[in-house]
Amino acid sequence: MSLKEERERIEQQTKELIKDIVQEQGLRLFDVEYRPEGRGWTLRVIVDKFGGVNIGDLERLSRTISPLLDVEDFIPHSYHLEVTSPGLTRELKKPEHFAFFIGRLIKVITKEPIEGKRELVGFIDDIENGILKVRIKGEDKIVHIPLSAIAKARLEVEW
Repeated sequence: MSLKEERERIEQQTKELIKDIVQEQGLRLFDVEYRPEGRGWTLRVIVDKFGGVNIGDLERLSRTISPLLDVEDFIPHSYHLEVTSPGLTRELKKPEHFAFFIGRLIKVITKEPIEGKRELVGFIDDIENGILKVRIKGEDKIVHIPLSAIAKARLEVEW
């Protein structure tokens, strides 16, 4: 098994193992990342909730899932568990990331111009069949952006 396949397997198994616990604690699972960082490995569990998470939410979830991960023992390396929030300007990469933040303000940079622009700022209206629908900020129009055309997308802070 390649390193990439192993990482994906660990991320998927972790999601399956913790998804109900995350939901029971009133949180939503944004993503799980298993990456080499510094001198070791980090298993990053990223959660959010309406109104935002606080340190107590993160500590409680960490204390709940850490022993469960130890018992299941499907991760072959030693690792550091990090439970965190997506952050105010989180980069969005996967279709489920965009779906998670429907209604939120984002900035999208495309590989090629779409409707004459490579940089678009607007609200996520929907994502369906690999097409992101963005309601352009300050305009009354929705732009359809194929996910394959996105070079970078991230949440924007709306003050």
